[in-house]
Amino acid sequence: MDGSSDQAGRRREMTEKLARNEYLKEASRYLRGTLAEGLANDVTGEISEDDQQLVKFHGMYLQDERDLRAERTRKKLEKAFSFMIRVRIPGGVTTPQQWLAMDEIGRIYANGTLRLTTRETFQFHGVIKSNAKAAIQRLDSVLLDTIAACGDVNRNVLSASNPHQSGTHQAAYELAKNISDHLLPRTGAYREIWLDGEKIAGGEETAEVIEPIYGHTYLPRKFKTVVAVPPQNDVDIYAHDLGFIAILGEDGQLQGWNVTVGGGMGMTHGNTETFPRTANVLGFCKPDDALKFAEAVLTTQRDWGDRTNRAHARVKYTVETRGVDAWREEVGKRAGVPFEPARPFSFTGTGDRFGWTEGEDGRSHLTLFIQNGRIKDVPGGAQMMTGLRRIAEIHDGEFRMTSNQNVIVANVSPEKRAQIEQLVAEHGLTSEASAIRRNAMACVALPTCGLALAESERYLPSLITLFEERLNALGLGEEEIIVRMTGCPNGCARPYLAEIGFVGTGPGRYNLYLGAAFNGERLSKLYLKDVTEEEALEALQPLFEDFAANRQSGEHFSDFVIRQGYVAATTNGPDFHVNTGPQRLAAAQ
Repeated sequence: MDGSSDQAGRRREMTEKLARNEYLKEASRYLRGTLAEGLANDVTGEISEDDQQLVKFHGMYLQDERDLRAERTRKKLEKAFSFMIRVRIPGGVTTPQQWLAMDEIGRIYANGTLRLTTRETFQFHGVIKSNAKAAIQRLDSVLLDTIAACGDVNRNVLSASNPHQSGTHQAAYELAKNISDHLLPRTGAYREIWLDGEKIAGGEETAEVIEPIYGHTYLPRKFKTVVAVPPQNDVDIYAHDLGFIAILGEDGQLQGWNVTVGGGMGMTHGNTETFPRTANVLGFCKPDDALKFAEAVLTTQRDWGDRTNRAHARVKYTVETRGVDAWREEVGKRAGVPFEPARPFSFTGTGDRFGWTEGEDGRSHLTLFIQNGRIKDVPGGAQMMTGLRRIAEIHDGEFRMTSNQNVIVANVSPEKRAQIEQLVAEHGLTSEASAIRRNAMACVALPTCGLALAESERYLPSLITLFEERLNALGLGEEEIIVRMTGCPNGCARPYLAEIGFVGTGPGRYNLYLGAAFNGERLSKLYLKDVTEEEALEALQPLFEDFAANRQSGEHFSDFVIRQGYVAATTNGPDFHVNTGPQRLAAAQ
């Protein structure tokens, strides 16, 4: 089923035109490179260019503080280098002891904050090279790691946010964890480099022995997997390479999973051969076969994916090139089990439910809003980092990260609820947030992300305030509208699946997208290019006014702007770039 001979033959046929990263992986000795030597070099905060690519497989990116670039250049200093480190936490579940360890790492080794990501995990920012190993060893002490949180492998696997909600939610979490464990790279490089583990001696180092699923060169690009439980699409299943949708019988019991393939958000400005895409449903599989299908999808991409052009190397492009029917047949063949026809399901929304909910056995769960996922103490405001630390010190349940960058204090015992409620109140953890703010997400962007063209996390809160003023004036203050922003077109906060999406094009300028479905099933369309804040607000104001006056009962903003002709409903794949913005629609009328 692993197709290693197919992969090896394909590599030989394409040797003269492989992308540069393919050679790096081939020569890396299963992700070792010269990382150990680079970490030991205390003359610089940097590591070699090749190792900057390999270290991603170990869960981190080398970045620098871009706000300091000009000053350090004037002083003839090297850039202020540091690592962004991402933790692998399948399903986003951590114990209070693990939370306390991450809080400690954030305060001692990072920039004093924690950040929750759109992949149900933590990121640390500002970890200098001399602190990286200590940070990872602290994670290891509480049975956490960072391997495969980045890189050309299956990354952190998402599942519906709260396993205690039902037996199906628990099954979704267990599937996410099993997929993560099964598709984890087997190389010993991580333990050797970061945990001072012993090198494995003896035996032949072959791809079949060291990496029986991935082989020498792993995948052509990153690979993202999610597990959803309808009617909530809180994991944005259509945005990912591989997905499993829970299908329940009339008795409410799990019957199996619909399998989706070919979603992805990233693209490149000005390159119409790159585009976001929503996933296709391949078919239905029984619970016992889900892991087979997960591996089969991954190995199909391993062998079929484009290794000549990294901008064309994601699963979504392979699906576009080969076709859904070919994928369905090949995956079934590799799994050894043919797909059954997909079974009906429906999604209603992508957001989180905030506040307290009652669980089983008298236990309850508290979902807290974390603006843009940044956990920190705000002078004169919410003491989010301190408050959650205090809760972790007494909590006897779990913490569960959501893919909307929020956190659930889960499985709270009746004996602890009053104490947790008191800590929440003392530290201001439930400050009121409007509906549009609760549904907003931003990527990190400046000052640390090297790809950012514009602000995102630091800017979106102030833009949301301006939206709130306008919506309140129109009686729309509690209207659920999804707004997402990214500093570049790679789409880490999934802006192309937002009802209102902003994608950075340059300092203070964004492309404005409208019309993605509230439940995550439909992509948005470009409405205006390269706009400033003032231009965006001016363009959206008449749409808000029209929505307030003429919406139908229960109609979402995204459906309204399509019905009224402000944008056309998007089609999937490369047709995403077909211009259906206001100028074309006006001309057609």
